[in-house]
Amino acid sequence: MIEIKHHGATSGVTGSCHELSLKMGSDEKRARFSSDPDLDAAPEFEGPHHGILIDCGLFQGQDEGREASAADLTIDFPIDHIRALVVTHVHIDHVGRIPYLLAAGFQGPIICSEPSAVMLPEILEDALKIGFTRDRNLIERVLGLIRERVVPVPYGQWHPVFDEGECSLSVRLQRAGHILGSAYVECDARTGDVEERIVFSGDLGAPHSPLLPEPKSPERADRLVIESTYGDRDHEDRETRRDRLRVVLENALADGGTVLIPAFSIGRTQELLYEIEGIIAGASGNVKMGSDGKRGRFSSGPEFGADSEIASTSGFDWESLEIVVDSPLAANFTQIYRDLKPFWDAEAQELVRSGRHPLSFEQLTVIDSHEDHLNAVDYLAKSHRPCVVLAGSGMCAGGRVVNYLKAMLGDKRNDVLFVGYQAAGTPGHDILTFGPRGGWVELDGERFDIRARVHQVGGYSAHAGQSDLLRFVEGIPVAPKEIRIVHGDSGAKVAFKELLEARVGSRVPIPAPGV
Repeated sequence: MIEIKHHGATSGVTGSCHELSLKMGSDEKRARFSSDPDLDAAPEFEGPHHGILIDCGLFQGQDEGREASAADLTIDFPIDHIRALVVTHVHIDHVGRIPYLLAAGFQGPIICSEPSAVMLPEILEDALKIGFTRDRNLIERVLGLIRERVVPVPYGQWHPVFDEGECSLSVRLQRAGHILGSAYVECDARTGDVEERIVFSGDLGAPHSPLLPEPKSPERADRLVIESTYGDRDHEDRETRRDRLRVVLENALADGGTVLIPAFSIGRTQELLYEIEGIIAGASGNVKMGSDGKRGRFSSGPEFGADSEIASTSGFDWESLEIVVDSPLAANFTQIYRDLKPFWDAEAQELVRSGRHPLSFEQLTVIDSHEDHLNAVDYLAKSHRPCVVLAGSGMCAGGRVVNYLKAMLGDKRNDVLFVGYQAAGTPGHDILTFGPRGGWVELDGERFDIRARVHQVGGYSAHAGQSDLLRFVEGIPVAPKEIRIVHGDSGAKVAFKELLEARVGSRVPIPAPGV
């Protein structure tokens, strides 16, 4: 028997965790017993049970169907039979509960792509410091254990997980185009004479996303587990979304405001830097290379103030527009992205060969220290210096972006630009919902009026749109007999289910937790 269970969110887009388990069912064992003349006694029909997990993520916001939240960290399902964890990508909603999985007794390998193997300890170090412990020795012990367990697997290469005679399982990772290192997982599973290929999509990226090749459909999938974050709508095309981004930046140039972009540290920040560099290059005709992107212009030293390099000037032009990444984690992953250029797509690599670098240009400033962060918030709130700030977290549920929001939401000169999904129950969702109505949002227990302009450019989501998801499914030569829809709000799931039933004809269940 080859069984799929879902241990993560089923009515939201966080806390991803799936199980693929294999065991010899009673019917299979009875059939084998009756056909094998060498067996002279009836075997026990409760055979060994083996399985793997696909992701083990943290909940963000409110998963209404499960009433789970970011505080729900428990591993509340059996893991004694779990032989390996396969990581599709390193976003926290897919890997954030790994330390708790280890604490629950998991002792198997952590299988992931080569770029993910580099990034996984980095993202979990940040998660441990924020939500687990400040004890440096304990953090290092956990990270050391994770590094020991990580097994990097090249894209397109089969990797055996177990072969117990009656049951065997191998996995293969293919590019998913979501963030650097992201993968969908092909599983070749066998119990007795029954063989199946089961595919878990993880999070799929949209075609023509910056930096990454687009995902290609699997060559086979008997059963498919697929995300549906945008199962009910499509994104704007790349040219349209880049034009909209440029217009928002031009407004900032015109009125001396700050464009605040809440962005996830991995993927979204790097893609936005890529696009902003391209906009500036197109507008100014030139973008100069930066040495390392760290210039400390918001330091508390003598450079900072009205006479500093960032003071407001007349005749402002594109080449003077400051782009600030205020997130140590984002800065760290931007450097990792630079180091992993072999995994970039052809367009990005051609830019580098031409002498440009979309992730390290002269106008880019990275803020590391907390003191410099506070100085930047104070200065930009008072000045009329046009600036673009990318700060985490992407759903405004914590991180440095909260201080910017507190200081800037009340000023109509400023803009808040959302470029990704905002889960229900997060401040980002409230700002997006109530901001255009002149409403308010609660941050750290205090209400803040929203007078800043609020925008959303959905095309910069790292997730595939409805048409992209459908193209991924229809590209499979033989339609899967079953397509399970996960990782989406209920409306998106239902819309995508109806579309698949009409276009593909597969059985399309929407699983409940644990099913």
